[in-house]
Amino acid sequence: MFIDRAVIEVRSGKGGDGAIAFRREKYVPKGGPAGGNGGRGASIILKANSKINTLFNFRHSKCFIGEDGEKGGIKNQYGKNSEDVIIEVPVGTMVFEEKEHKFLGDLSQDGLTLKVAKGGRGGRGNTCFKSSTNRVPRIAENGEPGI
Repeated sequence: MFIDRAVIEVRSGKGGDGAIAFRREKYVPKGGPAGGNGGRGASIILKANSKINTLFNFRHSKCFIGEDGEKGGIKNQYGKNSEDVIIEVPVGTMVFEEKEHKFLGDLSQDGLTLKVAKGGRGGRGNTCFKSSTNRVPRIAENGEPGI
């Protein structure tokens, strides 16, 4: 069976939240901030492959969801970035946004890639907000949603 049209749903991952933490050491009375940044969310990427010749794998409405980035940790530990989701499609695939029928790109050669949904940026931890006037920040950012 040959299928030349398919509709898929893609959702990129949200960025991880930043952390609020403080250093606690025995001989350091006022340690300061130690909250890490959150990780980046997963993006959805379409990649052209010459070994595939039909969209048969997408005959039913498929949904591809990227994972969220991990939250930041204590001791300035950054959250882990999520792996991007790579979807292989046949060479010559034209990509449109369904709602507005907007042309996004054409994968005309083997190995070409097209980022369909961008993952969210991770939030900053309280270490990023320290300054000479604000030595003990008690704020952190949430991760941004994917685009």
